[in-house]
Amino acid sequence: MGIKGKNDRMVVLACEDCKERNYTTVKNKKNTKDRMELKKYCPTCKQHTTHKETK
Repeated sequence: MGIKGKNDRMVVLACEDCKERNYTTVKNKKNTKDRMELKKYCPTCKQHTTHKETK
């Protein structure tokens, strides 16, 4: 279920190193077809790591 409209969907971001799911965000699937990849702070690893979108 979307938050803003029918094209916006909630996605979960997981840390590349420890695989822990730390963040949720909204993405427009009409504009962004591929998976998101952001650099975020991971509290488990205690450093900034790459977070990828999970299923």
